[in-house]
Amino acid sequence: MLSAERGASKNTLDSYRGDLAHFAAFLSDRGRAPEKADTESIRDYLSALARAGLSARTAARRLSALRQFHRHLCAEGIRRDDPCAIVESPRQGRPLPKVLSEEETEELLAAAHSGKGAEGARQAALLEILYATGLRVSELVGLRVSAVSRDRRFVTVKGKGEKERLVPLGDPARAALSHYVRHRARFVRGDAGKNPWLFPSRSASGHLTRHRFGQILKRLAFEAGLDPARISPHVLRHAFATHLLDHGADLRSIQQMLGHADISTTQIYTHVLAARLKALVQAHHPLAKGPPRR
Repeated sequence: MLSAERGASKNTLDSYRGDLAHFAAFLSDRGRAPEKADTESIRDYLSALARAGLSARTAARRLSALRQFHRHLCAEGIRRDDPCAIVESPRQGRPLPKVLSEEETEELLAAAHSGKGAEGARQAALLEILYATGLRVSELVGLRVSAVSRDRRFVTVKGKGEKERLVPLGDPARAALSHYVRHRARFVRGDAGKNPWLFPSRSASGHLTRHRFGQILKRLAFEAGLDPARISPHVLRHAFATHLLDHGADLRSIQQMLGHADISTTQIYTHVLAARLKALVQAHHPLAKGPPRR
């Protein structure tokens, strides 16, 4: 249903599959099938997650999967009641996304451009496009050659729910992409013209994997003198949005480029900006640490 009716991505399907399998294993130890779960079983499961030290955010995500599962069972007539209907979601704060400063981002990009040959061209193109567009990592590695406009000013992205959006490419990203395209055949097995992926590889999917890109990013962070633990593809996505907001972009435009269905998701970046301004005042304002001495 999630795949055929809602167009959920492979990553979403894998996530739901894992969450439901974990719930099924929990019930199996208690001699109960997933489709026979009652409200008490679901509450016991959430309590077990809390005792295991899982965050409220993770528990809420797993409860969301259970809600979808039981709604589906009701819609299909497999059961008449929804045991999740009166279960409250775990209380969770909304953590601010981790971001890089503009200076740190420049250092990371400089490290990417310091590479040589085909590998260097590819890593520079990957990072320039990611920072220029704020794509999700799955959207980036899954770009098709046909997604890039002929003049390379725009890229057409197919995001969650198979929804398409048009995202502009700046001059640095266009230049890096043009340079990489001359080396693209180096990563193709067989006829490069028949491979549809912008970033092909010898993986089972035919394109660069998220895991491999994550490895590249961690290495570049180390070369740039940054803490690799702070760097991830999603951190660069956050940097893209935060830096745009810093320079006066409006939330609606950022929402469209990020592919957020709800602008409330995008509004988190206003909180990031507010938190940074507060930290700036506390660090530098003469009255931040109390009234001056007379």
